[in-house]
Amino acid sequence: MLKFSMAAAGLAFLTGCSALPSAGPTADEVTSQASAEEFQRYAVLDITPAVNAVLQRRPPENMLANFGDHRPPVASRIGIGDIVAVTIWEASAGGLFSAPLVTDRFSSGSKSATIPEQAVGRDGSITVPYGGRVSVAGLTVDAAQQRVETSIAGKAIQPQAIISITRPVSSSVTVTGEVAAGARVPLSVKGDRLMDVIATAGGVRIPVNEAAVQLSRGSRTVRVALSRVVADPRENIYMRPDDVVTVVRQPQTYIAYGATGRNAEIPFESDTVTLAQALAKAGGLIDSRSDPAGVFVLRYEPHAIARQLVPDSPLLQAGGPVPVVYRFNLRDADNLFMAQRFQIHAKDLLYVSNAPLSDMQKALSLFYTVAGPALSGVGIYNVTR
Repeated sequence: MLKFSMAAAGLAFLTGCSALPSAGPTADEVTSQASAEEFQRYAVLDITPAVNAVLQRRPPENMLANFGDHRPPVASRIGIGDIVAVTIWEASAGGLFSAPLVTDRFSSGSKSATIPEQAVGRDGSITVPYGGRVSVAGLTVDAAQQRVETSIAGKAIQPQAIISITRPVSSSVTVTGEVAAGARVPLSVKGDRLMDVIATAGGVRIPVNEAAVQLSRGSRTVRVALSRVVADPRENIYMRPDDVVTVVRQPQTYIAYGATGRNAEIPFESDTVTLAQALAKAGGLIDSRSDPAGVFVLRYEPHAIARQLVPDSPLLQAGGPVPVVYRFNLRDADNLFMAQRFQIHAKDLLYVSNAPLSDMQKALSLFYTVAGPALSGVGIYNVTR
């Protein structure tokens, strides 16, 4: 009976060794599983000064590099859909657009008339009494005034026209998303910057560190953390007509997982976070479980950066972002210093693997849990004999 009990305990021990509970792969498994059946799943890179130098040259997503910062032309142009008002003056009373001369009251009469507001049609024209359809789209206000005057020359008495753009629909920016009041914001002649149009729309209604600004211009769309725009005046670029600005809720976070004091999605709470800071925010490494030589950061790198890091990798053939795993050995003092310079990016996964000894401790604990009662029974049996 004793032999049977001991054999059963040994079987349970061996079974437990192959299926121990674990928070994730070991450091060796992370490395060995990078390739499976001649197919590379991700690239694994040990952190070195050369690798860190490439990453520090990585330009952050920004408005300035993608769109530039060019002030719009000073002279505003009339566009299709704009609402305009036209006032026509004549040199003397009694003309088409002026009141008749009233001699008995010694009044010269009104010498002007204002045409009701109208939208510039899809054909780019407006209607001027006695002048017909006058094309004004694409013209500056001065040029459009001259064209209106030409259309009624010889009919009115030395006419002069004044055109006012009351609602510049064609020179506006659409602001939507997490703002107090989404609106189509008209651009002023002096030029308006990104934060100007957001302020005109009532400002953001969420904390700045949780907001991102997405700018769509033509076929290009770029998203940047609002805190970066606030901190760097160069990112507060000039707006252009037909831009679409969307404020979205996008907290800057990373995920800490494995043998850390805290497994959670952790907010940045500042513009930048280094690996050393990220580990501290996650409660550090658990002494009884963690493998200091198995600290990893999992990230999708832009194709341009991955080409510098792994120029011969087959992962580059897809052309999109490349999955890269950065490995730190925190037993190495050099890696400790580099952890203070390595920047964590939003959506990074920080993983600390279990130490090999931790699995052995789990196996021994499982063995004593199963075999302990049997061994205790043997001891009692020997004492009572």
